[in-house]
Amino acid sequence: MKIFLLSDGNSIHTKRWVKGLHTRGYEIFLFSLNKIDPELSFLKNTFSAEVDFNNNRKSILSKFEYLKVYNKLKQKLKEFKPDLLHANYASSYGLLGALSGFKPYIISVWGSDVFDFPKKSFLHKSILKFNLSRADKVLSTSHIMAKETSLYTNKAIDITPFGVDLNFFRPTKPTRISEINEGDIVIGTIKTLEEKYGIEYLIRAFKLIKDRGHKKLKLLIVGKGSQKEYLQNLVSELGIEKEVIFVGWLPYHEIPMYNNMLDIAVYPSILDSESFGVSVVESGACEIPVVVSNKGGLVEVVEKNTTGLVAEAANYNSFADQIELLLNDKQKREVMGKAARKRVEKHYSWEENLSLMEDIYKSIV
Repeated sequence: MKIFLLSDGNSIHTKRWVKGLHTRGYEIFLFSLNKIDPELSFLKNTFSAEVDFNNNRKSILSKFEYLKVYNKLKQKLKEFKPDLLHANYASSYGLLGALSGFKPYIISVWGSDVFDFPKKSFLHKSILKFNLSRADKVLSTSHIMAKETSLYTNKAIDITPFGVDLNFFRPTKPTRISEINEGDIVIGTIKTLEEKYGIEYLIRAFKLIKDRGHKKLKLLIVGKGSQKEYLQNLVSELGIEKEVIFVGWLPYHEIPMYNNMLDIAVYPSILDSESFGVSVVESGACEIPVVVSNKGGLVEVVEKNTTGLVAEAANYNSFADQIELLLNDKQKREVMGKAARKRVEKHYSWEENLSLMEDIYKSIV
């Protein structure tokens, strides 16, 4: 089967779908608006538009910049002759796919494209409705995002979770870096350092926990992003520089190792556009108990009080309270971690998720 993917060639999610489908024998054309990661150099058929959206990005006019590559898309579709067209992201790639008129056509919604984009203006909302109306199938990684998407289409929405490789993400003996001492309890997060992910509230919660008398704690923050300097300054202001470790960006193959350094993983996102929670699933697969905010798809991937705890978004007092429950009970941490792994095995196995996508492709073709 020949699949034409409209998707960000730099996204880890795109890379995993492409690699997974490729290993199962599918012939893929990847059409990206951004540069395509060298990891995907094995693909014979790719196109990168490399359109610059930095200027006027927030204006509705920026969406019409996508029309600059419309003719190139039509040309590539004609040359490749795919069996189906699949757009990942309903607003941008979804618009290109909708305008192409190609059938059969699938749209996967990803998060901000349905939670944020249509709320910007009536025109944004109309564009999203138009894109979805042209799709033969609409897919969502979570039920909560499917519910949000249903505000803009009356079509049935299939759930296609974005799981993890259970042989890659698994519990292993922790590798301790030099900043972590024997006996330290490590709290941490592995996430992009952007405002929507609420890492500020984790830092403030950590400070509060320290002030409550807890000793031998470390906070591990893995990721890069525009808030790095702000968060580092906050750590300095709170006087906890010695206890907080900023790791920075990691290559994907190192993420399981850092997950296994954690005793408690925390994901304090403040927006519903955190539509699924892949990082939460990755931590759970490593038998790490989690504390998440009550936003978006996070509460869907966590079974409250069984695989993790739920705190109020943007409330560091609430996070401190929930984290402290796990700090005070090592057995609870271990039981929740094992339950988290079992839940991932049951619902979020990457191989099973790939098979589900295959079934959808076969049914529509």
